[in-house]
Amino acid sequence: MPADSECLLYGGKEKTMIRFGTGGWRAIIGDEFTKKNIQILAKAMAEKMKREGVSDQEFCIGYDRRFLSKEAVKWACEVLAAEGIRVSFVDRSSPTPLIMYYVMAHDLPYGFMVTASHNPAVYNGIKVFTRGGRDADEEQTRELEKDIDRIEAGLAVGKNIETIPYEEALEKGLVREFNPLNDYIDSILSQINIEAIKKRGLRIALDPMYGVSQTSLRTILSIARCEVEVIHDRHDTLFGGRLPAPNERTLRQLQNYVTDRSCDIGIATDGDADRLGVVDDEGTFMHPNDILSVLYYYLLKYKKWSGPVVRNVATTHRLDRIAEAFGQKCYEVPVGFKYVSSKMAETGAIIGGESSGGLTVRGHIQGKDGIYAASLMVEMIAVTGQKLSEIMSEIRSEFGTLFMVERDYRFSPERKQAIRKVLLEEKALPQLEAPIEKVSYLDGCKVYFRDGGWLICRFSGTEPLLRIFCEMGTKEEAEAMTRKFEEFLSL
Repeated sequence: MPADSECLLYGGKEKTMIRFGTGGWRAIIGDEFTKKNIQILAKAMAEKMKREGVSDQEFCIGYDRRFLSKEAVKWACEVLAAEGIRVSFVDRSSPTPLIMYYVMAHDLPYGFMVTASHNPAVYNGIKVFTRGGRDADEEQTRELEKDIDRIEAGLAVGKNIETIPYEEALEKGLVREFNPLNDYIDSILSQINIEAIKKRGLRIALDPMYGVSQTSLRTILSIARCEVEVIHDRHDTLFGGRLPAPNERTLRQLQNYVTDRSCDIGIATDGDADRLGVVDDEGTFMHPNDILSVLYYYLLKYKKWSGPVVRNVATTHRLDRIAEAFGQKCYEVPVGFKYVSSKMAETGAIIGGESSGGLTVRGHIQGKDGIYAASLMVEMIAVTGQKLSEIMSEIRSEFGTLFMVERDYRFSPERKQAIRKVLLEEKALPQLEAPIEKVSYLDGCKVYFRDGGWLICRFSGTEPLLRIFCEMGTKEEAEAMTRKFEEFLSL
């Protein structure tokens, strides 16, 4: 053991339960999100890098504004440094896509982002990125989990995790503090039609939801000569008592602000800025399905791009209609952005996203970026010369109106097993009047109806929830179908 290192000794036989869901590892602070578990994960990452022969390469790590995020980075750095891995630490709260961009731009094998994204404030977590700036896939995270289990077994019999104090690691050059924000902003500016935006003189309301998008978006929009007004910009680890997810419930203040101030658009991002929320010029909340639809339509019709689209199983089928109208294809994948980015790389898709507000566009990072997506929305308004509400009206007129109902249900472990048995083992369904075209178990249970509607029941990969999504031609049909499944599953 090096003389200038420390050792962490962990006794007992408790298991950490570090397990990766659809958006990395997330856990309640003080319960499973602890110093011990963070350092176990860092040790597992170091062992994986050594096994793959990439431990001599740089490792990038960043953090958002959540409680203990910066401290968690330092705890991880102390382990990685002791393992001889050079760490580049973005030393101020940053957007998740910034870390993904840096990993991609510098061809790094791996990177970490300490965040729980849009989860409630009591959560924190870590996202793992792989070469190309992509979310770690299932094979990668399963391998990490095996390393974690092996490290835990060693700790239980008195082995230890070596660390080097953070300040010492900094002095020795094993950790460097830096900020690549300018490079990330420049990469977005190079892909956006800034001159078109300058000509419009747009007024934009920005709600970073107490998160990390303000500096990046304000800089980009100010360069484009937009008038930017910001709400909810202070550092608040409780996110103002709201869920840091841009949805219709959490963005009511932004809706009011847009109408009161006659803004052209209201933009919101979640806690780590990888998801986007939008309020149109009339103060109407735009569902993420609508955001995806307008951007895909814009890329095809106005920018003259050509290519398919990728969506997950719980995202609007309007994308299928748009793709078909332009002679393109829509691909469906399970929930989890790693599946979206993987299918985009495989098919050459020009856009991919999810109904939860995450999307990416070909030529940018291979992961969600609310900052880039927001910039593209502003470009769309400028280039088309239309109001956002007018563009959406054009799409509804051409491709029809669809309504989605979303419901979340909490459950006990016993109820989860009972629901899983009915839906996924017995594959039972309620009595339904609407004719069924097919049923898929790609991710949960998804029923496709012959008239084009659909419903899916699936367990969340980031929270203990059962989620039901239903899209039909009318809101009444979607609500009635959702109630059928609620009653059938005794929710």
